[in-house]
Amino acid sequence: MHIGIDFDNTLVNYDVLFHRCACERHVIPPDLPPTKAAIRAWLWRQPDGNTPWTELQGEVYGRRMAEAVWFPGVDGFFTFCRSRRLRISIISHKLEYPALGPRINLRDAALAWMEAHGFFRSDGFNLSRDDVYFEGSREQKLARIAERQCTHFVEDLPEVLLDPAFPPGIIKLLFDPVGVAGKTGPDIQVFWAWAGIQRYMEAVTS
Repeated sequence: MHIGIDFDNTLVNYDVLFHRCACERHVIPPDLPPTKAAIRAWLWRQPDGNTPWTELQGEVYGRRMAEAVWFPGVDGFFTFCRSRRLRISIISHKLEYPALGPRINLRDAALAWMEAHGFFRSDGFNLSRDDVYFEGSREQKLARIAERQCTHFVEDLPEVLLDPAFPPGIIKLLFDPVGVAGKTGPDIQVFWAWAGIQRYMEAVTS
């Protein structure tokens, strides 16, 4: 078994950090719900709202990345996978530099976050940096999933799993913590929490 996992918004929860940074920049009302989706939707309704949204993304994924948190249950899932010797690859669509703002390497920031959270430590989750792949496009991401010969893939975007180029034969697991995915497909299993994904893996590996 080889489990592929997306990174942004699948392992890492940016909601509170997006709200914090947006309030500090004074680009949203402070009482806006503290979710990435709500902030993006509000900014996109404003004149030239895409510019502050793009700048905000660069700050969150770059200079402020260390403040991001993982979703509840991620640590338990990775601990379980290590105990069962399940192979894991992190495969994500992540640009190297932000489109606007300071030129900070976003991939290095993500790797530093993983390092700080014990992903690569022998007394942590014991992943190798060679198990992490940041790709420049969705097409490259899907090609990497196929190249790594994943048996399962965990993803937060239904459109990735529904893409006609998604490699056949891979079990699709959609992480949908707020239940907004809507119609997905008969071959997609939907989970709202990492604890559910872990229970699924416990069942299929027992």
